[in-house]
Amino acid sequence: MRSKKENKEDKKKISDEPMTIAGHLREMRNRIAVCIVAFAVGFGFGLYFSPQIADGLTAMGTKYGYRFVFIAPQELIMVYFQLAMIAGVLLAAPFIAYEAYAYAVPAMSENSRKSVAGALLFGFGMFVIGILFAYRISVPFMLYFLISLQQGVSIEASISIQEFVSFIMTVFIIFGVIFEMPVIVALMTSLGIMKPEWMKKARKIAIVVIFLVAAIITPPDVVSQIMVAVPMCALYELSTWLSKMIYQKKESKASAEEA
Repeated sequence: MRSKKENKEDKKKISDEPMTIAGHLREMRNRIAVCIVAFAVGFGFGLYFSPQIADGLTAMGTKYGYRFVFIAPQELIMVYFQLAMIAGVLLAAPFIAYEAYAYAVPAMSENSRKSVAGALLFGFGMFVIGILFAYRISVPFMLYFLISLQQGVSIEASISIQEFVSFIMTVFIIFGVIFEMPVIVALMTSLGIMKPEWMKKARKIAIVVIFLVAAIITPPDVVSQIMVAVPMCALYELSTWLSKMIYQKKESKASAEEA
């Protein structure tokens, strides 16, 4: 009988053999199928719970005096489908990330595999933190400021449910993406593409760019711009610190190997 060690060596030899084009296409097809199934399940889950999700989102505005209406017969059902699409993407995202990683693993070095795997986990966590930050801090502040503009005037706010949900989802996605900055910088530093000195030298320019970007991606009011720009500046400093830590660790490891 063959030993376990021999079986492992045989499996390693098989995995190291180059895959044919047909094999790559077959693997890609299977992985895409898994992603589609994951999205379909997430979409169905989101569609089933879309009324509850919509109630949770509108509750963020009703406590500040917002009144919500739908001005087209199909608007409410379109909101439900919009929420289901977003839920499908979010719930399928871990599966999509894993399938993409697993497909690319054979072409990666050992260090690259660890860096990318860590970046995926770190990135998912930071995206969730970004959404929670928007949900707990940024969105309530924005809603309070925007509704306060009607004070002193004979104008009552009756907000389209579709416009409100689109606004909330946009803010959530913006903050989720913004909180990916440390992840991207850490990954680039780990792969040797980024250096902390570059970020330190570009700090002043980066702050100006951050405020310009915040002005573009937020509603046309100063408060929303500041609520986006300030966290981005803080994340830039965190990214610089992470880049420095990773770079020093790489330098220490390289020195130890040389010694």
